Amino acid sequence: MPTRPRNRNRRAPSLVLGLSVVLAVASAGCASAQARNDVASPAPAADPVLSAQVDPGAGSAAAGQSGPADSIQAGENSAASVADVTVEAPGDAPPQAEAVAPDQDTAQPAEATTGTAATDQDTDGLETRTAAERDFDALYGPYDPVADPTLPAAAQMPGVYDPWERYNRSMHRFNNAVDRAVARPLARFYVAVTPRPVRLGVSNFFSNLGQPVTAINALLQGKPGQAGQALGRFVLNTTLGIAGIFDPASDAKLDRRSEDFGQTLGVWGWEQSRYVELPLFGPRTVRDVIGMVGDAPLSPLRQVEEDKIRIPLQGLQLVDVRTQLLSTDSLREGAADDYALVRDAWTQRRNYQILGDRMGEETDDALPDYLRDDDNPLVPASAMPVMPTDN
Repeated sequence: MPTRPRNRNRRAPSLVLGLSVVLAVASAGCASAQARNDVASPAPAADPVLSAQVDPGAGSAAAGQSGPADSIQAGENSAASVADVTVEAPGDAPPQAEAVAPDQDTAQPAEATTGTAATDQDTDGLETRTAAERDFDALYGPYDPVADPTLPAAAQMPGVYDPWERYNRSMHRFNNAVDRAVARPLARFYVAVTPRPVRLGVSNFFSNLGQPVTAINALLQGKPGQAGQALGRFVLNTTLGIAGIFDPASDAKLDRRSEDFGQTLGVWGWEQSRYVELPLFGPRTVRDVIGMVGDAPLSPLRQVEEDKIRIPLQGLQLVDVRTQLLSTDSLREGAADDYALVRDAWTQRRNYQILGDRMGEETDDALPDYLRDDDNPLVPASAMPVMPTDN
């Protein structure tokens, strides 16, 4: 029938239109699903440093607008920028430092510095020399103070000859015990009750009695000038000084010296002798013990035959000697070895008393006062209560 073909042709456009609507709806559904996926998982943000320095779109646009030479230059710049970028690790990890290869120009001075430091070591390799020392070595050569011929020779002091040390230490302990119990308390009591002018007069009196012995020994040692001074002191102080209580000889510029026969034996050649410590009378040497025996007959005090006069005078002289030694007690306090301290100090002073006149004036002035002071007392032979020469 004629009407049926017309109806079939009308349905064809409707079918095409329906398919188009279905495809559009499907396309819209896919687009919305893709949008939802993008919102749910956003893409990681690009590194701003990398985005700022490397922009592919800008590079492509610049390459499109410029010529071949500009494109090559832009590619080199982009490559250099990428090489300089520091890539940060994700999270809180610190950035990794670039590994920069050392330049040859900086490595060479380091080797030179190491070589210079090695040459700056002294012969022992312990101390680094300064720039001034290197300049001195370059001009004059290395300086060795040990081999310097302009330095003076080392001082040579006679050693202590103490083969009887075991006995001497025992006697030293005994003398210290007696000193602490008797001599030192008595000396302190004497200082406390006796005015200083009186004590000075007592010291002058006993010192004046020793001048004849000094004069004779100075003459035996070949020092006539010193012998004349000692004799002049004795005469002047005995007369004008009222038996030596006063000291006008010092005002007359007559120096006080002390010489004994032990020093005379040392000047004659007996320089080294055995050290020995006597009971109650302290340090001596065998040479000095013999010297005391030789001085005893010359002492004016030992010529007094009355024991009632001589013995009290000898006791007063011992107290006077200990009083003058009170100033040395503080030096001995806390000594690790009191015996060695007393022995070495006494021996050093005794060697100077024997050999001091052979030194020049410059050397003598450089010595400490305790060596050059002749007032440092020793127990003289005149204070010994008994001597082998006594009848």
